[in-house]
Amino acid sequence: MRAPEKIETDRLVLARPTSADVEAIFEHYASDPDVTRFVAWPRHISTTDTEFFLKFSDHEWNRSPAGPYLARSRANGSLLGSTGLAFESENIASTGYVFAKDAWGKGYASETLGAMVDLARNLRVTRLYALCHADHRASPHVLEKCGFAHEKVLQNHTTFPNLGTPGPCDVVSYGLSF
Repeated sequence: MRAPEKIETDRLVLARPTSADVEAIFEHYASDPDVTRFVAWPRHISTTDTEFFLKFSDHEWNRSPAGPYLARSRANGSLLGSTGLAFESENIASTGYVFAKDAWGKGYASETLGAMVDLARNLRVTRLYALCHADHRASPHVLEKCGFAHEKVLQNHTTFPNLGTPGPCDVVSYGLSF
């Protein structure tokens, strides 16, 4: 079973990224130091980094039932951020999200995460999880609001290249079983 390349929610259109999205991804969120502070991928310094992301995205979509999605406003089509599913196996996947600063605090993260939960369920995922930096205060609220349960703190687990800290940091694991 494969995921649709486009999903619509009440306020958003989630769609597989294409090469036409490079500039918008770079400008709206991937190059912003504040937006990328708590993500596990390096902030994009040039559109070459964003083009690499698109190659990664295509690889994920080719090897798995789904991959990254861009989140756009249904009202005006503006790019707001990104989400997706990353498959570890046929029935285990992780999810996450990143949004441009002008999209913060408007409920888009919860709406997007809810869509990823529904998608995972439809793809017969039995375990969906998300990891967030131990100091990132907004993500736990969104995850719990969408039904994820706090599981545990994983010490020295993930490197966050945009924080400027040496080595891996603690992350909090949240999970959802279907």
